[in-house]
Amino acid sequence: MSQTAHEGKQEKILLALDFDHTIINDNSDTYVTKLAPKGKIPPEIKSLYSDQGWTHFMSEIFRYLHSNKTTPEQILECMTEISFSPGMVDLLKTLDQSKAETIVISDANYVFIDHILSFHGLKDRVNKIFTNPAKFNDDGRLELEMYHVQDSCSLSTINLCKGQILESYIEERAKENIVFTHVAFIGDGENDFCPSLRLSPKDFVFPREGYSLVKHIEKMKTEKDLHIKASIHTWKSGLDILKVLSDRVPLLAQTTTA
Repeated sequence: MSQTAHEGKQEKILLALDFDHTIINDNSDTYVTKLAPKGKIPPEIKSLYSDQGWTHFMSEIFRYLHSNKTTPEQILECMTEISFSPGMVDLLKTLDQSKAETIVISDANYVFIDHILSFHGLKDRVNKIFTNPAKFNDDGRLELEMYHVQDSCSLSTINLCKGQILESYIEERAKENIVFTHVAFIGDGENDFCPSLRLSPKDFVFPREGYSLVKHIEKMKTEKDLHIKASIHTWKSGLDILKVLSDRVPLLAQTTTA
C-alpha cells in the first residue's frame, strides 16, 4: 500500500464496472421475462420501451409478472441461473482489496445485483453498488425507482448518468483521503461511453469485445469529435483486464490474493 507521506493520503486503484453483459453474461432485466406466461411480454407493455424510460418499462414488466402470480422467490431463483462473464469471478476475487476498490454502476436494479453477488459469495468484493433502487412490496411485487433524475448529460439516460456517479464517488473518497492513482471503467454498452469519456490519460477503458461500446467509441470519435483520453483495451475475459492492470499499474503488480 502506498501513501503520500506529507499528506497521509492512501493511494488505490478504482475499478468501476457495469453489471449486465459485463459482470454477468446476460441482461438481468430481460432474463426475468422468462417467468412471464409462455415467456412473452404483451405488446402494450413492449410499446413502453424507450431509451429514456427503461425504469418505467421494467416497472410495468414487474407489475405484469406479479399479476400472473410470479413470486419474489421465483424471481430471485431466476437470477441465480445467470452465469458470470468469463473470468469475472477471478477478477473480482483476485484483486487485493487493500490496493483496489470496486464499484458497480448499472442501469439494472439493486435487488437483482445484490442477490446475484450475495448468492455467489461476491458481495464483499464490491465496495458500493450504484443502481436503480428496488424492493419487494408487501404484496410481493418488485417496485423500481430511478436512481436519479438528470438532464445535464445528453450522453446518458434521464435516470442514470454513470459519468456523474463515477466522478462523485472519486470526489467523495478524496474527502476521505483516498486517492485513486488510476481508474478503470469496464463495460459493454453505449451508456458506458459517458464515464469512459471522463477518464484521464493515466486511466483505462475496457469495452467488451463484440459489444456495442467498441463501435460506439469509434462512432462518437468520428461523428462528434469526442475522444476518450484513457487507454482502451478490449476484453473477452476478466483475466484480460487483470493482466493489463497488473502489467501497467505498479500498485497491483504483486496482487495475488484469493
